[in-house]
Amino acid sequence: MLPISVCIIGKNEEKFIDDCLKRLSNYDWEIVFVDTGSTDKTREIALKYTNNVYDFEWINDFSAARNFCAKHASNNWILSLDCDEYVNRIDVRILRMLMQKFPKYTGVIRLKNLVRDADGNTGYGTDDVTRFYNRNYYGFDFPIHEQVCSHKLSEREEKMECFLMPMEVIHHGYDLSPEEMKKKQERNLLMLYKNLENAPDDAYTCFQIAQSEFIIGEYEKAVYFYEKGLEQNPSPEFIYVQVMIMSLAKTYVKVGRSEDAMQLMEKYAKQCKTAKYVFTHAGVMLDCNQPLKALMLYVKTTMLSDADTLGENLMHCYEHIIDLYTRMNDFKMAEVFQQRFQMCKIFSGDPARTCCPSLTSQSA
Repeated sequence: MLPISVCIIGKNEEKFIDDCLKRLSNYDWEIVFVDTGSTDKTREIALKYTNNVYDFEWINDFSAARNFCAKHASNNWILSLDCDEYVNRIDVRILRMLMQKFPKYTGVIRLKNLVRDADGNTGYGTDDVTRFYNRNYYGFDFPIHEQVCSHKLSEREEKMECFLMPMEVIHHGYDLSPEEMKKKQERNLLMLYKNLENAPDDAYTCFQIAQSEFIIGEYEKAVYFYEKGLEQNPSPEFIYVQVMIMSLAKTYVKVGRSEDAMQLMEKYAKQCKTAKYVFTHAGVMLDCNQPLKALMLYVKTTMLSDADTLGENLMHCYEHIIDLYTRMNDFKMAEVFQQRFQMCKIFSGDPARTCCPSLTSQSA
């Protein structure tokens, strides 16, 4: 048995927690659950799967709750999950090898996020999140949108060495109605604005405020905080900074500033080479009436080694390519990519496809 403790915090999660813990019970790992004030059956359900259930008085700090949970674990290796995240499969043999070979690395989960569009249809996208760590070297920081960080403050500005976890996890927390999503973001904003009072120039906090404001449709506010975050000159090596750049570009388009969006994406293009960035860059070029440049970028996206991180957007990428070649009357190339699109559709139909284990470097 691997020396791993799965640490979970939650409040009023009876909708998800039973399925979450039932799947984890297949691996015979220690489960530690911390309840932050449930008034439903969450705590009762957790006790069906583990005796390690503790109470934490909520202090508006997710990191404090997660670190409290980790302190009650018997093992140093911590796998941090949420109640609405379901583990479908883990390659225990590969995970054992990675833990032995890289004892001071952290582990990144490629979460497959189920999301609901305006018409109520559910699709999925992916996010790489650091959730596996040795508590001797790492812990959580930031009161909301908490991140795994080194205990050594001097290392906080450096990229953490990470490996991609050989597991697949489906996240249900974004599959919400518009009303539920708005309520969730308004809760987040209360905490984020309070945090901003203590650190008014913190780029990460500005970024997260902008993300929430964008989700609830406050695009001008989102622009202000994205720009404020980038004014602090955070390194594009950090994943959140690349997301901030892409998000600002998309928000510029929303508010009619397409030229600014194009200039922003081109400014950082040499530093940001992920499939998500190139795909977003292509979309901005299309919005700026640059179809040929957009086509070249969409094609480039499909050739990148991390193209699968796009989730369903990889299929949208092929759709754009087919449409652009068709509009250019190049029906031969349109047919080539139509065939590739059909293959992509087959493999992308199940949001729980296997994640291939590999090494990567991610930011905190």
